[in-house]
Amino acid sequence: MTERVYNFSAGPAVLPLPVLEKAQAELLALPGVGSSVMEISHRSKQFTAIIEKAEANFRKLLAIPENYQVLFLQGGAQMQFAMTAMNLLAGTGGSADYVVTGTWGKKAMGTAKTQGTVRAAFDASSTNFNRVPTADELELDPAAKYVHITSNETIQGVQFPSEPYFGDAPLICDCSSDLLSRPLPIDKYGIIYACAQKNIGPAGVTVVIIRDELVEASNDGLAPMLSYKEMAAAKSLYNTPPTFAIYMVQMVTDLLISEYGSLEAMEELGKKKSALLYDVIDASGGFYIGHAEKTSRSIMNVPFRMEDPEMDALFIKEAGEAGLTALKGHRSVGGMRASIYNAMSVEGVEALKQFMVDFQAKHG
Repeated sequence: MTERVYNFSAGPAVLPLPVLEKAQAELLALPGVGSSVMEISHRSKQFTAIIEKAEANFRKLLAIPENYQVLFLQGGAQMQFAMTAMNLLAGTGGSADYVVTGTWGKKAMGTAKTQGTVRAAFDASSTNFNRVPTADELELDPAAKYVHITSNETIQGVQFPSEPYFGDAPLICDCSSDLLSRPLPIDKYGIIYACAQKNIGPAGVTVVIIRDELVEASNDGLAPMLSYKEMAAAKSLYNTPPTFAIYMVQMVTDLLISEYGSLEAMEELGKKKSALLYDVIDASGGFYIGHAEKTSRSIMNVPFRMEDPEMDALFIKEAGEAGLTALKGHRSVGGMRASIYNAMSVEGVEALKQFMVDFQAKHG
């Protein structure tokens, strides 16, 4: 197969075609370098320019204040589940609050339990994680070392529409599946982290945005690779970082700046794309059943199903034949899941919308 399909994978996810084409053109030799980005030293002036541009792009897009570090680490979000607790909880004798709105928030809390005392300030497991909490549902500990949230749950399609008040403790956010999809009030957060393979770039690099005071407060007794303090001091270059992934991140963020100009524009596009699918679900008379409550719906991941699992399987089969791929939902939710990250085109979402309408007309 040489023609590209519409790829609705939850991650690793679709990447912008111009970025892929540029990477293809430069794969053998970076302009003016004569070697592939995968062949040059991470301490060379050429790679230094790449990682510094990637950081500058993040700072511009998110308006990151000067008192925050931008780190490019490895290990994905699950490494950050551990690092946050290792650096800020372990050995303190205190506890941390976790707001559990889906599978990844649950995993984050489970990992943190290996490092210290944690408690659920909210847990939506009784409704299979179909919503985020209201402010009055949060049972926060005013003495918590930090509060951890997951801004967007990729599996359940649940997203915080905005940041409720989480008290005075530092707010840590797993922003893996919606970072760079909308503006964020960075100064409300102590740490924001995100694995790249949703909106930012290919798998292999994790972006961590961390306030200086939390860098300084991090645990001194850790191995350097697990220490925010050490990794910040080394400017993400304590060891060889994932150089190709960072190169791709630099190009993705270049494109966001040149093509959209701002994350406000990106958010409006995300709302437009998700509304195309939610409108079909809501107008289907129950043929399609959405998972998330309307007030908690994600603009990145749209899970839905039908009453009969065999119909779900038929939908996935026929969609694949129509060039609409990676729509199978996670086993904990079932049905289908359309992940419509930044790089998914409006045309692709419109094609899925029309397929959903036609499928209901044919089988409903």
